[in-house]
Amino acid sequence: MRPLELKLFVGALACVTCATSARAQETTPATQPTETWAVHAQMTFETQGVLGFHAPYQGPNSLTPNRIKETFDSTISLGLRPWAGAETWVNGEIDQGFGLSNTYGVAGFPSAEAYKVGKANPYFKFHRAFLRQTVSLGGTVAHVDAAANQLAGSQTAERVVLTLGKFGAPDIFDTNRYAHDPRADFMNWAAVDAGTFDYAANAWGYSYGAAAEYYHVNWTVRAGIFNLSVIPNGIELETNLSQNQILAELEHRHTLNGHAGAIKVTYFRNHGKFSRFNDALALAATTGQPLDLSLTRRPQNRNGLHVNIEQELTNTLGVFARAGVADGAIEPYDFTDIDQSILVGGALKGKGWHRTDDTIGLAVILNSISHDHQAYLAAGGLGTLVGDGKLPHPGNEAIVEAYYAWHTPIKHLDMTFDYQFIANPGYNRDRGPANVLAIRLHAAI
Repeated sequence: MRPLELKLFVGALACVTCATSARAQETTPATQPTETWAVHAQMTFETQGVLGFHAPYQGPNSLTPNRIKETFDSTISLGLRPWAGAETWVNGEIDQGFGLSNTYGVAGFPSAEAYKVGKANPYFKFHRAFLRQTVSLGGTVAHVDAAANQLAGSQTAERVVLTLGKFGAPDIFDTNRYAHDPRADFMNWAAVDAGTFDYAANAWGYSYGAAAEYYHVNWTVRAGIFNLSVIPNGIELETNLSQNQILAELEHRHTLNGHAGAIKVTYFRNHGKFSRFNDALALAATTGQPLDLSLTRRPQNRNGLHVNIEQELTNTLGVFARAGVADGAIEPYDFTDIDQSILVGGALKGKGWHRTDDTIGLAVILNSISHDHQAYLAAGGLGTLVGDGKLPHPGNEAIVEAYYAWHTPIKHLDMTFDYQFIANPGYNRDRGPANVLAIRLHAAI
């Protein structure tokens, strides 16, 4: 870690230590503490390397063998309760570093801590600034624990939750207790979110939007609308919803032999200026010019649907799965080059070997693209993350990820050792398989 980064993080922790010692609290009728304001901080440092692999040719968006990259981010989250049921949060973050091959070469990219914008020097961004309003409708009262972007308090089983501002669509949609946090569990893009979930976002994964949630007994219905980026995978976001995403999600919570589980079904509809792969291929064939999706973009919709399952089997073992499909005739817009994806896995806590706070995780991912998408890449087209310049022997991208998260003797600090095996990176059977190793340090207060 660079000296500047260390100083910034130490300063953030010092601020949080002072703040948490003086955190304002009230008392609810349920005698649980209710925070009126809070400050949280986190730091994540990751070093990831790919070993040598078979690579007879390479294109602009290819994974390069024998490389090591690092990423760093430090976040301060400031929360305030302006009135009953409301929370406002602002997240300021310092980012630095690059993903492998500048975050190219694999549709299921091996580090969700690597953004599509890499910089050698630390820089500051406000990633979140939102208001959340909870309207209680009755039912059982439960305590809400303090966490980043969540004030401690209480909530009723029947409620409506409204969120407005700048935040990430995956903050609310497609969450999974075992596979959703690249700072604490799995690292692969197609493990922390459904690979087909082309959610609206800028290059860092955030957007302006609004979401509504209705909780009723064991059911929750969610809906949201967000701005897409101005151009696919761009830095700038639309601000007038002229290019937008509509999200809908249905969740059912249940118990199986006394252990909690949930099933979620998520649908997205993206509306904006997208290109069909066949249109770009036809234009290039007619003009003799290189493939360029921007020349054939026009207003249209792209849809996708996926299922997300989580299930606790014992007090220490949980399993999860996702399966999704998106329109493979049209280019993905803000996430990655995946038209169909299947994920299965599990996470085991370390109680059995007397390491209660440690976790072992294993996930298996299979990503694929449509025939139109394959034809586009075979003709030399470049995708969101992939593009070897040609694709004579396409194949499904198969990934296995395993990690061990070690809770170190240093308070609040975890170290994770991660391994990923990637067959057919970029859907190309001529290249790979790639073996990716990583070490992650994560501290949070």
